[in-house]
Amino acid sequence: MERVLITGVAGFIGSHLADRFLAEGFEVVGLDNFITGNPKNIEHLSGRDDFRFVKHDVSVPFYIDEKIDYVLHFASPASPVDYLKIPIQTMKVGSLGTHNMLGLAKKHKARILVASTSEVYGDPLVHPQKEDYWGNVNPVGPRSVYDEAKRFQEALTMAYYRFHSVDVRIVRIFNTYGPRMRLNDGRVIPAFIGQILRGENLTVFGDGSQTRSFCYIDDQVEGIYRLLMSDYVGPVNIGNPEEISILDFAKELLNLTNNSELQIDFKPLPQDDPKRRCPDISLARDLLDWEPRIGRKEGMKRTLDYFHSLTPEEIKQAEHKDFSRYIKP
Repeated sequence: MERVLITGVAGFIGSHLADRFLAEGFEVVGLDNFITGNPKNIEHLSGRDDFRFVKHDVSVPFYIDEKIDYVLHFASPASPVDYLKIPIQTMKVGSLGTHNMLGLAKKHKARILVASTSEVYGDPLVHPQKEDYWGNVNPVGPRSVYDEAKRFQEALTMAYYRFHSVDVRIVRIFNTYGPRMRLNDGRVIPAFIGQILRGENLTVFGDGSQTRSFCYIDDQVEGIYRLLMSDYVGPVNIGNPEEISILDFAKELLNLTNNSELQIDFKPLPQDDPKRRCPDISLARDLLDWEPRIGRKEGMKRTLDYFHSLTPEEIKQAEHKDFSRYIKP
């Protein structure tokens, strides 16, 4: 039985990846320190012989004697709410954490896939974003702790490929949604759902003309799996090219949930917030024979069903995350 190590395994995407690899017959070793991950996301895996969890901060070196065949490095805060509160930890997991996982892959002669992001494109001047676009990133702005950590991660990964011949894959993830998202994640979908559950007006930043492209988690995991099993070295966009403005999406969600009594409140646009975000997935189509199959309406219905299934206590827990122990006074 082949063994895969997944960092950030208690996170939104990481926990779904654990499910997929277990279903494919792999043994899974999962790492997380629960800064942003949720133990409930992997609670259903407890007691399985083919799953082992280790509480660990990947910014600190990690050693394992058992043979590792694949490493998936998905540990990282991934939303402005997170990385603006813990900026140094965000940079450390993208730099030191990536260095440690690449070293582990080198030692075990394992293939490693690192989770990069559409944020490497910054506030793009090219649309839609293709893998050969180098981006428009503010290196000293508040979002730089995440954007530049991921750009450094990609550079370090390619350095290990060129200098140490480590077998690497890089996935650039665009906005992903589905069950197990955190309501206090700060990104648009959980923010809107949280407001709807509380009966609050939806908050739209700027005039709402900025666009996003939302990919359902099952499609995202399928793309990641196919990329890992491919022979391609280099970044690949995995996302949904169906673009929608935030304002139109807010109206669509109010329609979908029959909440016509709720209004839309407008607030100033945060610094360096991308105006447009849409992946060019030509490479993924050609290389992986992959494209999203679950439409936004169906995906949002599944996501809303998940949040409606939570108890009031679970919703309360999902809305609160205490970062105080990671922040120095």
